Amino acid sequence: MSTHDAETGIKILAASGGVDATLDRLETLAKKRGMTVFARINFAKDAAAAGLKMLPTQLLILGSPVGGTPLMVAVPGVALDLPLKVLAWADASDRCWVSFNTPEYLQQRHGFPEALIANIAGLEKLVQAAATASDPA
Repeated sequence: MSTHDAETGIKILAASGGVDATLDRLETLAKKRGMTVFARINFAKDAAAAGLKMLPTQLLILGSPVGGTPLMVAVPGVALDLPLKVLAWADASDRCWVSFNTPEYLQQRHGFPEALIANIAGLEKLVQAAATASDPA
């Protein structure tokens, strides 16, 4: 199952594992493809440290200077949305979901040349692989 909110440019995919396992797989796959993992934010852990409860929710920030730099050179404001981000969260039924901005949305939002969409278009396949794999590939 996947959904796409054309209005917001967000793609949402169901994941076969939990939040930790899904982002672990995504990190592994990204690194194998030469991408940089800049940060991983565990919102639920941070909420717990503040005495608050939150379902598992984490954000992975990743990218490649080779892919992202040409976009930022073309339109510096695209740096507001780069590096790329993937959000993983569990719903009330403990089902894991992942979401990310579509490359087309980022192109429309920032107006970089359409030819540069290819620089970030691989994210969906990477997220899909992480969401459906049973262990790191």
